Amino acid sequence: MNRRNFLKGSATAIPATVALQMLGGRSFAQTFSSDIDVLNYALTLEYLEAEFYRQGNEASLLSGVEDEYLQQVGADEDAHVALIGDTVSKLGGTPVSAPAVDFGESFSSRESFLTTAHVFENTGVSAYLGAAGFISNKAILQAAAGIFGVEARHAAVVGSVLGLKGEGGVYMGNTETPLTASEVLAAVDPFVVGPAGVAGVTATL
Repeated sequence: MNRRNFLKGSATAIPATVALQMLGGRSFAQTFSSDIDVLNYALTLEYLEAEFYRQGNEASLLSGVEDEYLQQVGADEDAHVALIGDTVSKLGGTPVSAPAVDFGESFSSRESFLTTAHVFENTGVSAYLGAAGFISNKAILQAAAGIFGVEARHAAVVGSVLGLKGEGGVYMGNTETPLTASEVLAAVDPFVVGPAGVAGVTATL
């Protein structure tokens, strides 16, 4: 899957069979063996989002309230990285390392930055929803639900800034659609550089 296809619409449109074909020989499990696995999966996605906004905001493509919104979104993603990494450590696990990334032409224009951000946020929403059923610790599940809500707000804000229509743009139906780990990781894999990549991050899942 290339970056252009990533931007063609919501990641919720990726069928499982297509997602598996896009893995290019990499293997991702459909389930998690522990809460730490779920958290490291979430941490991987938050690393990607945090670095995406760091680079995008440094590109100075936005101004005024748009810049204010996206700066705050970036700060939220940084906070998510810190929170999830700290939780993994407190549970006795080892937080995964941030993968090397290449966002290509995502910062070539205001529209490209915002469009990629919108898909990233909707992917994050579906990722958290898809992983929620594998979390056994109720406190962790509640915290994950809190992050899920923030990601959904991010998606709505970015969609509004883009001037998207309500239904199918700012809103993605009357319920959110979950995605499996395989679907999510296949969607973001084009932005991960090197053989370790997403496969290395999730080798134990």
